[in-house]
Amino acid sequence: MKEILGDKVEKVIVSNRMVDSPCSLVTGEYGWSANMERIMKAQALRDNSMSGYMASKKTMELNPDNVIIKELRKKTLANEADKIVRNLVFLLFDTCLITSGFTLDDPASYAKRIHRMIKLGLQVDADDDVEEVIEEKEKVEEKKTEEEDFEESLMEEVD
Repeated sequence: MKEILGDKVEKVIVSNRMVDSPCSLVTGEYGWSANMERIMKAQALRDNSMSGYMASKKTMELNPDNVIIKELRKKTLANEADKIVRNLVFLLFDTCLITSGFTLDDPASYAKRIHRMIKLGLQVDADDDVEEVIEEKEKVEEKKTEEEDFEESLMEEVD
């Protein structure tokens, strides 16, 4: 993961502190917290040379018992150069940034990854329009409810 994330994190370690989440980001003992980093980025009189100094060194902690991390490890061992693994690692990192209180460097790429995951979940091809697929699924559901209503009316006639 460190190789994929590069200089976005100082190190990636396995931690037993987490219970539910697959990973988290922590800063060093003398580094800036997420809140302090946000305050310093908002300062009006800062110059761009401060950006390297302001960015805190982040450590990504992984939960080895989490299902997501276990499956991601299996996929990584199978093929390190897999594009899906790379996207999932960046998605996990960006999600960790948000949950740990940091701001995203590139919200547009995060949104693009989330949309890709939604398309995968809906089993939509990249070329298909999501609205068309949703409309088709709603039509199928309406047809099912109409059939159920018809069956109920038949049952009432029997009584």
